[in-house]
Amino acid sequence: MSDIIIKTEHLTKDYGNGHGIFDISLEVKKGEVFGFIGTNGSGKTTTIRNMMGFIRPDGGNVSVLGMDSWEHSIDIKPYVSYVPGEIAFPKLASGTEFLKLQAEYLGVTDFDYMNKLIKMFQLDTTANLKRMSKGMKQKTAIVAALMGDRDILVLDEPTTGLDPLMREVFLDLVREEKAKGKTIFMSSHIFEEIEEVCDRVAMIKDGKLVDLIDVYALRHEKRKHFIAVFEKAEDIKSFISACNYADCKADDNQCKICIDIVDIGRLVKLLTKYKLISLSEEHETLENRFKSIFAKGE
Repeated sequence: MSDIIIKTEHLTKDYGNGHGIFDISLEVKKGEVFGFIGTNGSGKTTTIRNMMGFIRPDGGNVSVLGMDSWEHSIDIKPYVSYVPGEIAFPKLASGTEFLKLQAEYLGVTDFDYMNKLIKMFQLDTTANLKRMSKGMKQKTAIVAALMGDRDILVLDEPTTGLDPLMREVFLDLVREEKAKGKTIFMSSHIFEEIEEVCDRVAMIKDGKLVDLIDVYALRHEKRKHFIAVFEKAEDIKSFISACNYADCKADDNQCKICIDIVDIGRLVKLLTKYKLISLSEEHETLENRFKSIFAKGE
């Protein structure tokens, strides 16, 4: 059996006037947490709706477990738990009634996992569905989706409306699900949470993929970035001339340095010859990578 669980090939859904998704090709491997990040309106939800078989692509295709999402959406559903980006509850009196109905739909007869999720998210299921806060509705949707304990989780902006404490609870849950061997596709516009839990991340801008990032490689890059603030601005020219094994950019009495890890010792030795106000490392992040892509207009 292939270890590719979700695959899109040149997936396109064109709504006209530049809106939609265009030529999206990606693969999600078994057991990985795959992040899908971009600004609001970039095409994340459209991609996921194609993935779930809710809409038909104009070009290309998307498959889950080797089955075409549009042609075999009914066959795929028993394997997938889905948290939608927009939550619309039926007209029921309470969260309890909704979760009971959802359990019947999913065929859940053992409620231990559901109760664990309810406790984890401190969810009051007796509350009126329509009067719940945005955060309570989101927690209810998460419990309703994940109580089926499926092998594939498709999560569209799952932390929307959650407070910082509950967001951490959710990220811990994602880590637990990954440890069980589940495959997770998670969209977000919050860079930090994606970087915390994902193995790989695809960035989407204006409906097109602009980057695919290995998060481990991002954290362990072979080049490091430093900012050195010199006491005397006139020292910078001398420093840059001597530091010919690094990329340096000067701004007033500050110098940005990009250097291979193997040359860090040489850099430190050179910097001891100058009076510095400060020396700090700039860690590469998903947010910085995304901002640099926007700045380049890619």
